Amino acid sequence: MTASTANAQRFREFKMPDVGEGLTEAEILKWYVQPGDTVTDGQVVCEVETAKAAVELPIPYTGVVHELRFGEGVTVDVGTAIIAVDTDPGAGPAEAPAAAPQEATADEEAEPQGRQAVLVGYGAAPSSTKRRARKPQPGVPAQPEPAKAALQAELNGRAAPAAPATPVAPAVQPAPAAPAGSAVPAAGRPLAKPPVRKLAKDLGIDLATILPTGPDGIITREDVHAAATPAAAPAEAPAPVAVAAAEPGTVDTAARERRVPVKGVRKATAQAMVASAFTAPHVTEFITVDVTRTMKLVQELKQDPDMAGLRVNPLLLVAKAFLVALKRHPEANAAWDEANQEIVYKDYVNLGIAAATPRGLIVPNIKDAGAKTLPQLASELGDLVATAREGKTSPAAMAGGTVTITNVGVFGVDTGTPILNPGESAILAFGAVKLQPWVHKGKVTARQVTTLALSFDHRLVDGELGSKLLADVAAVLERPKRLITWG
Repeated sequence: MTASTANAQRFREFKMPDVGEGLTEAEILKWYVQPGDTVTDGQVVCEVETAKAAVELPIPYTGVVHELRFGEGVTVDVGTAIIAVDTDPGAGPAEAPAAAPQEATADEEAEPQGRQAVLVGYGAAPSSTKRRARKPQPGVPAQPEPAKAALQAELNGRAAPAAPATPVAPAVQPAPAAPAGSAVPAAGRPLAKPPVRKLAKDLGIDLATILPTGPDGIITREDVHAAATPAAAPAEAPAPVAVAAAEPGTVDTAARERRVPVKGVRKATAQAMVASAFTAPHVTEFITVDVTRTMKLVQELKQDPDMAGLRVNPLLLVAKAFLVALKRHPEANAAWDEANQEIVYKDYVNLGIAAATPRGLIVPNIKDAGAKTLPQLASELGDLVATAREGKTSPAAMAGGTVTITNVGVFGVDTGTPILNPGESAILAFGAVKLQPWVHKGKVTARQVTTLALSFDHRLVDGELGSKLLADVAAVLERPKRLITWG
C-alpha cells in the first residue's frame, strides 16, 4: 500500500448527499462540529437547507474532524466534499489530504496532463470526458498565451501583465480549432454548470465574456466572481444618476430597498407555483356554510377521554370532512401523467396541510389519511404542524401528496383562490369562522359561518364532480353526524 493510498483511506471525505428527489444543491445552515472535534458514525454534523426543507446530516465515519470545507451560508453542489475526517488520529501527526494541486502555478495549470488545481479537496483527476473540438470561426485568429493573460486581466479589472519581448506576427489566416481543454472562449454556448449559470445571471455577468479556468474549458464560480468584482465599482455612482436625483419631484428609493437572494424553500415554492399555475387549468368554486354544529362538536371532543392529550380544532374536522367527501367521489383523487398521457386514479389519500414556517410555505402530508381514525388523524396532524414550525420537516414528508388543505382562516381571511400543489388534483381553502346573520329554522339568527373554496385541476375534475365534492364537504360540516352516516 502506497503512502498516498494509506493517506486517502485515513482521511475520509463526506460529500453533500442528495437528501431529496433529484436535488442539485443545498445551503449549509449550521455546523455542529469544528476541526479537532471527535465524531462517531451516525452523528449529526451539520444542518443544510435544500429546495424543500432543512435537513440534518449524519456522518458515516468515526474519527476526528480534520477540515470543514465550506462555511455556514454557502450553497454547495450535491456530490461536493464538505468535511474531511481523520479516521485514525492515533497514527501520528495528521497530514493534510493530497490537495497539493491547489498550490499549482499558472504554468502547471496550463499543462494538459496531471491533476488540475481546485479550491478544495484532493484535486480533480484528469477529465475522462472527451469533448469534440469546436470548429473555428472564419476570420477569428487563435489567441496566443500572452493574449489569454491580457484578456483575463482585462475581464477581471486588473492591469495586463507585461508581455514578453517576443514579437507576434499578425494572424491573417483562420486559426485551427482550439483543443478541447483550452481555456480560450470558443464560439457557441459557454460551458458552465447550472448553478454557475444562475450565479452569473444573478450578478448580471455574460458568460461569453468570461475566460474559463476550469477543466475542459468549464467556467467556475471563481471565474464569475472574478469577473463581477471590478464591474461593481463604476456602477456605484454614475454621473447621469446624480443629475437625475437632483431633479424636482424624484425620490431615491435605493437606500430603502433590500435585496434577498431567492433560494431554499422560497425558491422551490416559487418554481412550484409557477409550474402549477401555467400547467394545470385551475377552476375555483366557493360555498358558504353554517358550521355551528361542527364548532359545538369541537368543544365536545375536547372533553372526550379518547381525544385526551390530542389537539382538537376545527381544522381536524374539516380534514375529516374532506376525506369523507373524497371517499364518496374517488375520481377526484387523481393525477395527470403528461409523459404517458394517462390519468392515475389513487386508492389512497395523502392529505397535505399547507404550513407557514419561518423559511417559507411547505406542504407536508399525512400518509394514507383516509384510513385513519379521528384520534389517529388528530395525532398525526399535531405532529406534522409541530415539526413544520420547528423547521424539521423531511423531504419524504412532503413527497407524494394527492390533495391539500390550506387554513387561511387562522389569518382572519374569509377565503381565497388557492393554487394546486404540483401533481395534486385539488386544494381546499378553509376560511375564518365568524358570527353572521343566518336563516336557521325559518328565523334570522347569529350563526357561526365560514366560506370554503375548492380549486381543482380541470383536466382531471369536471365542473360537476368538483361541485359535488365541495358540496359534500360543506354538508358534513353543516351536519357533522354525516361523519358517521357517510363515513
